[in-house]
Amino acid sequence: MKEISLKNLKKYLKQRSKEELINEISDLFTKFEYVRDYYQAKLGQNDAQVLQKYKDIIEDEFFPTRGFGKMRLSVARKAVSDYQKMSGSKESLADIMIFFVEMGVRFTNEYGDIHEAFYNSMESMYERAIKFIVSHSMQNMFEVRCRKIIEDTSGIGWGFHDALSDMYYEYIGT
Repeated sequence: MKEISLKNLKKYLKQRSKEELINEISDLFTKFEYVRDYYQAKLGQNDAQVLQKYKDIIEDEFFPTRGFGKMRLSVARKAVSDYQKMSGSKESLADIMIFFVEMGVRFTNEYGDIHEAFYNSMESMYERAIKFIVSHSMQNMFEVRCRKIIEDTSGIGWGFHDALSDMYYEYIGT
């Protein structure tokens, strides 16, 4: 089966009436949670609720309400990526990226050293977050949380603390 192209999709949509398009989008909205989240974030209604939903996905990977965290970084990173695709809020995107790192640091502090790949993932998200924060002049909003991550990693191995500290002082300073 040949995959439909964007060009063919646009051609199909242009042939639909306004009412047919409204019905089709409404159908997608009722059937797919991701579409509902997209429109809630896009229309600026309940963006905080959508943000919290994706933060809950991240937190559940590290600290589920029952049992031990599975620590599937791919699931947690996907939550950040999915949220980024649907939200236009720069502050909320920075918030969820920092939250990802905060959860990883908390997990390490509660359960002990993890493997190097885990720390590499945390470092890359921290660097991505800090660069994003600086590029959008949001240092005042996130400086305290970024610094707290540095404080909370003191004594963690694999050069984790040093790497995060270097990034913090390179981009944010103080």
